[in-house]
Amino acid sequence: MVKMTKSKTFQAYLPNCHRTYSCIHCRAHLANHDELISKSFQGSQGRAYLFNSVVNVGCGPAEERVLLTGLHAVADIYCENCKTTLGWKYGYLMTSWRCCLFKKREHAFESSQKYKEGKFIIELAHMIKDNGWE
Repeated sequence: MVKMTKSKTFQAYLPNCHRTYSCIHCRAHLANHDELISKSFQGSQGRAYLFNSVVNVGCGPAEERVLLTGLHAVADIYCENCKTTLGWKYGYLMTSWRCCLFKKREHAFESSQKYKEGKFIIELAHMIKDNGWE
């Protein structure tokens, strides 16, 4: 559950009772630990995690990019608070779009990579663990 508020700095706050990941630069909430799919990804700046959904994130224009697992349709994602590029979103092959505002064509070029469509990569260099990590 995401609590939406206009009185705070960020667009969405995740519940305090859950372990969360936040932007290391401004501490905006990015994802709930329950949305983590895999820790076995590589970003341009090192290790990265794959998430099912994120908050407080905007998307750049879609493009085709050759990654370690082949050709993918991706768009860079950034923190909506501090505008730092965090990683990318897999899947939607369109000229320009925003996360959460589109449900058009999804496309992975390799059938074994289809599970990534619509999912988010955030590099560890740009996030910090918050709330309840021990």
